[in-house]
Amino acid sequence: MVDSTADSVKQIAVERVSHVYRPPRGREVLALEEVSLEIGVREFVALLGPSGCGKSTLLYLIGGFLPIEKGAIRIEGAPVAGPGPDRGIVFQHFALFPWRTVKANVRYGLEKLGLARAEQERRAQHFIEMVGLKGFEESYPSQLSGGMKQRAALARTLAVDPKMLLMDEPFGALDAQTRSLMQSELYAIWERTPKTVIFVTHDVQEAVRLAQRVVVMSARPGKIKASVKVELDRNDPHIYRSPAFAEKVDEIWSLVRDEAIKAQ
Repeated sequence: MVDSTADSVKQIAVERVSHVYRPPRGREVLALEEVSLEIGVREFVALLGPSGCGKSTLLYLIGGFLPIEKGAIRIEGAPVAGPGPDRGIVFQHFALFPWRTVKANVRYGLEKLGLARAEQERRAQHFIEMVGLKGFEESYPSQLSGGMKQRAALARTLAVDPKMLLMDEPFGALDAQTRSLMQSELYAIWERTPKTVIFVTHDVQEAVRLAQRVVVMSARPGKIKASVKVELDRNDPHIYRSPAFAEKVDEIWSLVRDEAIKAQ
């Protein structure tokens, strides 16, 4: 099934991609089968599906962290051959360096780019303030709450100015209140910065809250089951209580439910 974004310029093209995991022991596992997907420039897309459906695998293939064995993935027409600075990734478990302060963590990617120290400091401070961590520049990860750690991880990724944000259940380890705050923060940042976002989640409400389009994946082996546009006022502070939100959640949950049962 090919899903196209006719109303936007294609930035990412996944073409009939399959992926097999081959563990040292045990049988091979077909994680993805014949997946085709197009994502437009500055589009916010959620990949949604039951645990084990291959959504994170697809994200890592787009990021260049896994080899593409069957099919092709193209970024702006060029085949993906590995990770690149155009794709920034945010993991669920923060992945901060515990021996570095918040500012030093955010500066890490800028150091790798070879920027002058003064420019590193300027950009790090800008993004620290953007994610609401002003005053915590010299704190270490062990001194931060889960939400603050994820803010620092997001600032580190944004600082290198990737064209695309690849987010693998980035709020999954947070409590419900912090998760809601981080969702609002991410959406506000996306509105201010011209980036394409691919957001992996298994939470239907989170997908509807954030994404312009929700791509529902089947139980393993993962395939594209449906692509659903979401048009809501995300600046509405009471969005979770709106009838339009509830209706869209019900529509998408009905697509996910059967796959979740299969995955059991």
